[in-house]
Amino acid sequence: MKKLLIILILLSTQLFAQNFKARKLDPVQGHYKKLAQLSMVAKPDTTDRQHFPIDGMSNNTLKRLKLKPTYLVFPASELTIKDFPANSSAQTMAELEYLHELENTRTTEQVENCKVLAGVFYNVNTKPGDADYEKMQRNLFHMGRQLPWFTAEKLPKTAEMMRKVWTDATYYFWALKFEYNRTRPYMLDKTLKPVDTGTNFQAYPSGHASASYMAAYIYQELIPEHRDVLIKNAFEMGHSREIIGVHFPSDSEAGREFARQFVNKLMQNEAFRADFKVALTEINNLKQKQ
Repeated sequence: MKKLLIILILLSTQLFAQNFKARKLDPVQGHYKKLAQLSMVAKPDTTDRQHFPIDGMSNNTLKRLKLKPTYLVFPASELTIKDFPANSSAQTMAELEYLHELENTRTTEQVENCKVLAGVFYNVNTKPGDADYEKMQRNLFHMGRQLPWFTAEKLPKTAEMMRKVWTDATYYFWALKFEYNRTRPYMLDKTLKPVDTGTNFQAYPSGHASASYMAAYIYQELIPEHRDVLIKNAFEMGHSREIIGVHFPSDSEAGREFARQFVNKLMQNEAFRADFKVALTEINNLKQKQ
């Protein structure tokens, strides 16, 4: 039986490397679907002129546009996420109302959990020996955190691949942030009381949602039997940013849309596919020892 399992694992590894096809984005669901049915068209209103004030951004934020990609080199314009709803549109008004509902019903436990999730990101400049290195290594595997064996310590080759991927993804979703330059919901609606106002950069697409779905989509190819928990974790990350009032729901949905396109492009890259095969073998070897 064990020998048969090994043969099946090797066959699945080879078949993936040869036959991966771009996956479609799962249909929009839940409150995202309901809100997306509303008009995105602007109404006569001066708020439509309001964008994120980039003059107050730090130099560290601007440096993200100078990241050197590892796998992908293509214009950010090839990632065709839809435009965000106009500030005065029916959809934006409904999204603001939704954020007020979350604000009025969020519990202390939810807020504390969202604060924890806010710290789940990857610093692409971190290196061994840095104070945040171990935390960043854990963050690489956060989407599969329920699996005790799914760690950077036990899967170093997978961790190295994801470090490279995160650098590429960070460049592209930041390029989109600058392209769309969407304001934060609490800047548009001064009556909102966000938990965290340290988000001194553009809202669209959500970086947390973009990175989380990106990781989930890659990991679902590596451990497809855990797809549901991976996608659930990515959803939780995006929604957490809405609960604390720093993102519109459409920011989160745009992150999901970005991630699907980004991973589809990544899966067609020869250098990535070579590293992916190594990671898949590493994971399958570890599974056999569990």
